Amino acid sequence: MAANPQTALTGLARALVQQNRLTEADAAACTSEQQNKVNGFILEAARRGLLGERDIARFAADTFGHPLLDISALDPSNILVDAIDRKLIGKHHVLPIAKRGNRLTVALADPTNLRALDEIRFQSGLSVDPVVVEASKLLAAIDKQGESAKETLEALTGDEFDMDMLEQDTPSEAAADDAQAEVDDAPVVRFIQKVLIDAINEGASDIHFEPYEKYYRIRVRTDGTLREVAQPPLVLREKIAARIKVISRLDISEKRVPQDGRMKLVLSKNKAIDFRVSTLPTLHGEKIVMRILDPSSAMLGVDALGYDPEQKAALLEAIERPYGMILVTGPTGSGKTVSLYTCLNILNKAGVNISTAEDPAEINLPGINQVNVNEKAGLTFAFALRAFLRQDPDVIMVGEIRDLETSEISIKAAQTGHLVLSTLHTNDAPTTLERLRNMGVAAFNIASSVILITAQRLARRLCSCKQALDIPHDALIEAGFSETDLDGSWTPYGPVGCDKCKGSGYKGRVGIYQVMPITDEIARIIMNNGNSIEIAAQAELDGVMDLRRSGLRKVKAGMTSLAEVLATTND
Repeated sequence: MAANPQTALTGLARALVQQNRLTEADAAACTSEQQNKVNGFILEAARRGLLGERDIARFAADTFGHPLLDISALDPSNILVDAIDRKLIGKHHVLPIAKRGNRLTVALADPTNLRALDEIRFQSGLSVDPVVVEASKLLAAIDKQGESAKETLEALTGDEFDMDMLEQDTPSEAAADDAQAEVDDAPVVRFIQKVLIDAINEGASDIHFEPYEKYYRIRVRTDGTLREVAQPPLVLREKIAARIKVISRLDISEKRVPQDGRMKLVLSKNKAIDFRVSTLPTLHGEKIVMRILDPSSAMLGVDALGYDPEQKAALLEAIERPYGMILVTGPTGSGKTVSLYTCLNILNKAGVNISTAEDPAEINLPGINQVNVNEKAGLTFAFALRAFLRQDPDVIMVGEIRDLETSEISIKAAQTGHLVLSTLHTNDAPTTLERLRNMGVAAFNIASSVILITAQRLARRLCSCKQALDIPHDALIEAGFSETDLDGSWTPYGPVGCDKCKGSGYKGRVGIYQVMPITDEIARIIMNNGNSIEIAAQAELDGVMDLRRSGLRKVKAGMTSLAEVLATTND
């Protein structure tokens, strides 16, 4: 027995029948034909020629008291697709088009779809003001948002890009199916891979994926300077974040707290680049920073780091000592890690047992026992050091000396027949000794264990497009040059800018170092509780160049500009 057509009608179909705009039979036929599709009744009625979409939209607006809008007249770039979860847009065929205060204007074809309005209200936390639009134009606007995003990515990616270069990691089975679907978008995969490859080719150290309210940008840090490289469509911010989190083995469902992970890009059989990935919840989505960890940077050798001959000799002599402590100091991003790994690579021989405690291990070196510090699990630097001492070590590397406990164990290891390498955050070599004393380390322990301190900075190296500058004599003297230095045998250079350096005038970076061996005289000053000024004065008498003098040598050699040295070193 057939069901009564009237009882099957709801919402907009029922209203049209009640107002004699459609017969019950026609309305029931249109409803049953497209029963499981959003706006199916409207599209079917228009297809059969029973009512035009414009007529249905006008009827819905008048009957239910909502404004009528031609959505095709709106600028697609002004549609607020990120105001609500994009799953709701596809599920209910709606588009948020304006927001004022706590009220969100949403375009939809069927204002009787109360479930859609309730879900939007619950998900966004905003009051919802519906506007009525034609169903087919609404679908076209939704499709246009997706298509414009894909077209933009295709334009940014190019047609010749290889899609199979990323080492894929299988996400956990606990990942939701709909979440996995978000990261399987081929244009997004291609785009992320191209960003990574381009950053590697440029010699970048970091990649920043940054969501904002009105736009999404990607920046790379090259030679210490951030530069914007792309602005993908804002609608793709969640897909980009989800894709990166999957291949970094992070929880793609967790967006409320920061996460840390790693991933690998395989370039060839002999070359792979590791990335350290960090996510951070911000007001407008997850910001992701990827640190590029190139193992080849530790294989360049000490000559490539930029040490002056006497500095190199002092460093090599120190690392060949059977025991003692070597400290590398400088701010974040000054190249301390590369310097340490270069020393470890020199020491990495079959007869040497090397262990490192890092937070986290940035470069994987075969033949070295590397341990990641895990504070939550109780694996601190101090705990790892105690374990190392039971592992018959020859060389120990501590990622950073942060507290008295770590420093005391490191010094104990240095005093009992082990070579210890570590880092500290100080401005120069003399202040490092004062910092250790301020931590609570006894003066006699410092004097008897520390054998050399290296302070360093990284200055941008001038590109081949550099040009000679006519800098006034007084300015050169004020910068730190002596009258003897200004003998007319050299010319200072400055940046120009070309295609090779992308207009910056700089290409690559060069190290500026202060290498200070702990001589007997400096040890006596430490034992007498002397300050960093006294230590610096003695170091100068011992022939140690401070950072400024070391940088000025690079200026004389034409490697960098005077402005760069002044910006990166203390007077």
